[in-house]
Amino acid sequence: MWRRRYVSARQLDGFRHYKYNAVDTNPLSVYVMQPIWNKIIKIVPLWIAPNLLTFSGFVMILVNYFLISFYDWDYTASGTSPGLVPTWVWLFSAFTTFCAYALDSIDGKHARRTQSSSPLGELFDHGLDSWATSIFVLSFFSVCSRDNGKTGVSVYTMYIYLSIVLFNFMCSHWEKYNTGVLFLPWGYDLSQVVLITAYLLTGLVGVEVWQKPLLFGYYITDVLVILLIGFSLLLSFPQTLYNIHRAHLKKTLKNGSLYEGLLPLVSPLLLFVLLTVWVVLSPGNILAKQPRLFLWMVGVTFSNVICKVIVCQMSSTRPELLHWFLFPLALVVYAAISGLLGWAEEAVLAVFTALVTAAHVHYGICVGRQLSEHFNIYIFSLKKRVQD
Repeated sequence: MWRRRYVSARQLDGFRHYKYNAVDTNPLSVYVMQPIWNKIIKIVPLWIAPNLLTFSGFVMILVNYFLISFYDWDYTASGTSPGLVPTWVWLFSAFTTFCAYALDSIDGKHARRTQSSSPLGELFDHGLDSWATSIFVLSFFSVCSRDNGKTGVSVYTMYIYLSIVLFNFMCSHWEKYNTGVLFLPWGYDLSQVVLITAYLLTGLVGVEVWQKPLLFGYYITDVLVILLIGFSLLLSFPQTLYNIHRAHLKKTLKNGSLYEGLLPLVSPLLLFVLLTVWVVLSPGNILAKQPRLFLWMVGVTFSNVICKVIVCQMSSTRPELLHWFLFPLALVVYAAISGLLGWAEEAVLAVFTALVTAAHVHYGICVGRQLSEHFNIYIFSLKKRVQD
């Protein structure tokens, strides 16, 4: 069951020739955060595997998410029952977010420090990042709460917000697929600092801070959404296009045709088209009834699609045109919007979400085992594997 071969022989061979190449020009990262990480890394024992740091950070993100979900499943607690989520939960969220941020920032440094850098470590890191990106956002929604007629944001705004964040993540790896260079996005460090600050502010002042106009009748959440959209449209996406265009002028593009260059975008874009059709045309208004479940499903399906793109990018192979998740999703969406599901739409969403989550976890474990065996290393240990 756990030895499914998701990575082809050609991809495994491609991993052997992979070289990591990244550029970080973010002033917040270079001048503020990196000096902090350089101090923290010195206290990490040399016997700890870098992937253990990466995974520990991801587990903390999950624990934080499920803890908040326990108190606020439908994203209404902050708006209708301000005291329902205990103060310690928000402070714990700030702590876990900072720890996850720190662990994700020092794992690569620790790998170089212990001379254990490998394609497996990078794939493990970026694969978990592709999932953690959505979980960060879903946890934050509990701070501002869903629209209650007076304050909060609508579930449709939540969906748009999440889609933009995932779009930015996709662009970073699409950019690397074409240029061979990972231009670390400026938004990552800024978003982590904003999240930590938001949790601390909520814990110290209370959720009421999100329910008062900040400036000219706009709430803090309105400002954050405006900044996110502006940052994506005016800085992040144009920068991605510029970097690809510059690589084209220098003749350093990794793909020789427009078709190959755009191929990684097909499945993610079709995924969002299908999901948006379900959101807009759902007879039972599925997003309003089960926002947390639906948005979790969005994050999981996106992560699996992008993970396969990352595998192809690192192994210099061509990604598949259509991800297999699209076919069952298309059937579910058709059955939902045509009215065939009727009252069972929520139950089908729950089953589909459970299945894609299980499939994604299975994919991650199997790919990790494959690369572990291929490179003769353990995932969570610095010891060498004993070859059969």
